[in-house]
Amino acid sequence: MRRWRAILLAALVLGGCQPAAGPVDPARYDRFFLWAGVPPPPAAARARELYILGGEIRRGGPARLIDMRAGTPHVARAAVWLTVRAERLDWDGQTWDALCAMLARWAAAGNRMEGLQIDFDAATPGLGRYRAFLETVRRELPPGTKLSITGLMDWSANGDPAELARLSGLVDEVVIQTYQDRTTIPGYAAWFRHIDTLPVPHKIALVEGGEWTPPATLARDRRFAGYVVFLLAKPPRRADPGSRRP
Repeated sequence: MRRWRAILLAALVLGGCQPAAGPVDPARYDRFFLWAGVPPPPAAARARELYILGGEIRRGGPARLIDMRAGTPHVARAAVWLTVRAERLDWDGQTWDALCAMLARWAAAGNRMEGLQIDFDAATPGLGRYRAFLETVRRELPPGTKLSITGLMDWSANGDPAELARLSGLVDEVVIQTYQDRTTIPGYAAWFRHIDTLPVPHKIALVEGGEWTPPATLARDRRFAGYVVFLLAKPPRRADPGSRRP
């Protein structure tokens, strides 16, 4: 009986929006990263969750939150994560005030806020420092705000098990990135051999149009919570030379 329950659970988790192997088609998914300047495709209208880039904290000069949107988004259906892309971790009081104000504005606009996501490329050897920063994030965020972070495929393969265990209960989820720029990282399957040992609920981020074949490990991964597709800006269409007037 337990065996059949496990098979059924795997089918439910990996079914639904689980595509066949091949290029990632947004039409087959219901969670998306939406970066500034990228118009949402028709598939986003039925999205379950949207991770929307709201701001960036860049290197150089004082740390400050740069608003990446012309206005506050208004999402009717999907749950919304406010994503902040960070290149540094020395946030000061002004940064925290600006971030909490942005969260409040997005909620006041009628969005169904799921929480804050921090998009930071934390190197695997530096997980201890990153975890200490995330403890500060928890203290600064309004009570009840969920916390999502992006993570590298290397975390489950080579990360310190003790540091990974300390993330459990500190963050609500990790979204593992499988791409660089506009392309899936080659050999990704090898990095997922121990993904089922990651002690935090996790989703897997795929890039639109990138190649993807689900690793076999996901079938036994109890904390796998689905996919998020990073949507790409479409290149401008080139005019047909034959249509131009002399």
